[in-house]
Amino acid sequence: MDLRKLKTLIDLVSESNISELEITEADGKVRIVKSDPAAAIAVQPVYAAAPAMPVVTAAAAAPVAAAAAPAAPVETGHVVKSPMVGTFYRASSPNAKPFADIGQQVKEGEAICIIEAMKIMNEIEADKSGTITKILAENGQAVEFGQPLFVIE
Repeated sequence: MDLRKLKTLIDLVSESNISELEITEADGKVRIVKSDPAAAIAVQPVYAAAPAMPVVTAAAAAPVAAAAAPAAPVETGHVVKSPMVGTFYRASSPNAKPFADIGQQVKEGEAICIIEAMKIMNEIEADKSGTITKILAENGQAVEFGQPLFVIE
């Protein structure tokens, strides 16, 4: 299991109400346990007939995440936030027209972007009708849960 997938899983567990997640793949098994909200999340890879891997904690990964995500300025208007951790895409393919552009009128329920999470493409819909005034994420950028993506007025 690659490190990006592992980080995504840690973020999903940390942002959700679940306390434990175990995933088995051909190359091994990963178990993520959240003991309590104040404690760090421990990840213990388990491999059959392989040496034990060191424990990776969310506390160790936190400085990297904090450095990569600068504080977002307060936006006016309705802010559409990311409902999940993943990769933000403005269009369905690299050569396709973007779902939403600045100045475009959108209706509630209309697809405005895609977030790829664990190889699944999730269409994100506008939760309010209006005009797109700002696009706050770059195409192909990793986004966090709750990160502002668009401003609709």
